Formats: sequence, structure tokens, C-alpha cells
Amino acid sequence: MNFKDITKKIENTPSLDFGSIINRSIELFKKVWVQGFITLLLTFVCILPLYIICYAPFIILGILNPEMLKQEEPNALVVLLGVLIFPLLFIGLMTVYLALMAAFFRICKQKDGNEQGTDDYFFYFKNGRISKVVVLAALYLGLFILGMAACFVGLFYLMVPLSLIPVFLAFNEDLSPIEIVKASFRLGNKNWLVIFGLLLVMGIVADLGVILCFVGVFFTAMLAKIPVYYMYKDGVGFSEKEGLSISK
Repeated sequence: MNFKDITKKIENTPSLDFGSIINRSIELFKKVWVQGFITLLLTFVCILPLYIICYAPFIILGILNPEMLKQEEPNALVVLLGVLIFPLLFIGLMTVYLALMAAFFRICKQKDGNEQGTDDYFFYFKNGRISKVVVLAALYLGLFILGMAACFVGLFYLMVPLSLIPVFLAFNEDLSPIEIVKASFRLGNKNWLVIFGLLLVMGIVADLGVILCFVGVFFTAMLAKIPVYYMYKDGVGFSEKEGLSISK
């Protein structure tokens, strides 16, 4: 689907059903909890090297000149490194997150529709797709900065449309990064309260895994993400082309 078709679908579909999405999300979670745990584990594994690479210059500075880090006034070199490195770190982290979450939503569609296909967690790291993900991560950073500039009230509003970006990435290879962001805002603005409520309630439910000696939260955390799949399915839907290509 192109951006115009998606916009029309969003405008013409009914508002999202809170109860229906919760019930179906729980049922789908029973099918994909293993894949969700693997996705979470891969996320930690992939972002760890990014942290090491980005913090390496500060560690080296601390070793070469320990007094620099003990000064009450922030050192100009340390500040400069921070200004240069942390945006790159944010984009790197968001790139990993968006790519793995989009792949997880593809897996959700396979399990939800009993479709044939492999659990390809690195689908968006291959065949040149990663470049689009990097651009989306940069746009994510820009929106995050704008939200912070609005005294954090903007971040409260942005959490809804931003949560939809990975699922639009998953099922719309023909859309540009800007169009993916615009489509996320279209669906998010139409159903803001419902989506916010779903994210809040399912987030609380997912955190109940902490009861199991804190380890259980790693298995239940992805439950909070599954409603986003149904937000897209009910709010936009899938074309025949998407249904055929999802297993490739």
C-alpha cells in the first residue's frame, strides 16, 4: 500500500476496540512468548557493543588523565565528546530496537494467521533495509528532542505515535521513513486515548513477571508490545500483497 491508501484506510476504519485488542493480545502472547523472549535477548546482545564503543573514549580519557574527570567544572573535551557521541548512541540503540521490533511484528503476523515462514529476527538488517531503519532512528531522535523542548509534555503526547513506528516499518516496505512517521501519527492521533490506555494497561500486566524472582519479567515484557500489532491490524489492515510477502 502507498501512503495515500494507508491514509484512507485509517480514516475509514472504526476506532480501536480496547477490550478486543487486550483479549487477542493475551491469546497471541501464548503463541509468541518464546519469540518475544528471543527478541528481547537479541536486543540486549546487540546494544551492549554499542555502549562499550561509545563509552570507550571516556574510559580512555579517565585512564590517561584521571584528574580530568574529578574536576568540579565539566571538562570541555568531555562535554564535546558527550555532544558528539550520545546522539550517535541514541540512533544506534533505536536502530537496533526498531529493526528487531519490526521483525517481531512480522513473526506475530505469521503466528496470528498460521502462515508459513521462518522466525527471521534480522530481516531488517539485510538487503539494504537497515538504511531506512537508521533514517527512522534519526527521525525518532529529532522527535524526542522536540518533545523534551516542550517541557516533557510533548514526550507524553509523542509516546503514542512513536510506539506505532516499528509496526508501520514491519508491514510497509514501500513507504519512505517520513511517510512511516506520518502514518504513525495519523493512526495515533485518531485513537490516542485508546492506544495510551492499551500501552499503560498491558505495560502493567507485562511487568507482573517481576513477581517470579524478577526473572519472569524477561519472558512477559514483550506482552506490552503485542497490542501494537493489533492496533495496526484493526486500524490499517493488511493488503493481499503483504499477506503473500510476509513469509519471504
